[in-house]
Amino acid sequence: MTRHVDLRSDTVTQPTPEMREAMARAVVGDDGFGDDPTVRELEERFATLLGKEAAIFVPSGVMANQIALRVLTRPGDVIVAGRHQHVVSFEMGASARNSSVQFALVDDASGELAIEDVMDLIDAATDHQVPVAMVAVENTHMFSGGMVWNHDRLSALAHAMGGRPLHLDGARLFNAAVSSGRTPSELAAPATTVMACLSKGLCAPVGSLLAGPASLMANGRIERKRLGGAMRQVGILAAAGLVALDTMVDRLAQDHARARRLAELLSAAFPESGVDPTTVQTNIVSFNHPQARQIVHELKERGVWGGTVAPRRVRFVTHADVDDDDLDFVADVLSSFTADR
Repeated sequence: MTRHVDLRSDTVTQPTPEMREAMARAVVGDDGFGDDPTVRELEERFATLLGKEAAIFVPSGVMANQIALRVLTRPGDVIVAGRHQHVVSFEMGASARNSSVQFALVDDASGELAIEDVMDLIDAATDHQVPVAMVAVENTHMFSGGMVWNHDRLSALAHAMGGRPLHLDGARLFNAAVSSGRTPSELAAPATTVMACLSKGLCAPVGSLLAGPASLMANGRIERKRLGGAMRQVGILAAAGLVALDTMVDRLAQDHARARRLAELLSAAFPESGVDPTTVQTNIVSFNHPQARQIVHELKERGVWGGTVAPRRVRFVTHADVDDDDLDFVADVLSSFTADR
């Protein structure tokens, strides 16, 4: 088999041997009845880690986001969000279909939402526009290149919103924690609800969690069932999630360091792209290029797998299954790469 390095996403990570062992010996029960002790342990651990009252284990981050919107909104409500956030652009219109809500979109090129942009939309209710029901943010912000929200600005936004709920899509929240030096509970504190994925950089095979007030999470279990997410002897998967929380968080710093090295390689190969390695905060390197899809296609033929997140935007993601030797291979490929551009 021809060698390749898979930088498409950190979702391609394989479970560790410790996870596989934990899955094999997990004590399980029927989670639909609340009887799975391993799931309960994972939910309680996660809620405590994020400083929230309760949490729900779900199959995917998309489902966690969708449950949050269903418990925080009513049909017809307006949600303020960045135009490139996952819940807006990468969930196949699920929010409109599942919750009958509409988005008021603001610029998020930096990875953050400007408080004045959000407040203008909230204040527009005085001008006969639909009142804003909630705000959604993403940390880290995937599209901008894994950027981390400034914690003080996020806290200020939450304070300025006048008691409206704030949902934090923290699919890569633990990357944000490692990069910023803040605890997950600090990063989650401004948010009413917060989700995080176990199956990206933390390498669990399946699963995300949604945390928040106990009353909302009780409603969230109903919405999880409505969405088909009530599972049975799922402690087999929760066991891997516990290992992920125990063993895979601190090592994310390695992914971040490798992403900076990857950015240096890409900057040299595509100087016209404006890649600045000093701005890479976590495990994603993303840049605009008029021939983005061609670059991805031609690099894949040479064994370096990446992807696009927009017609002219390339993305590469480091993760636990990419090591320094893999980056040496990428360096060799890029040193001789001459795309027709």
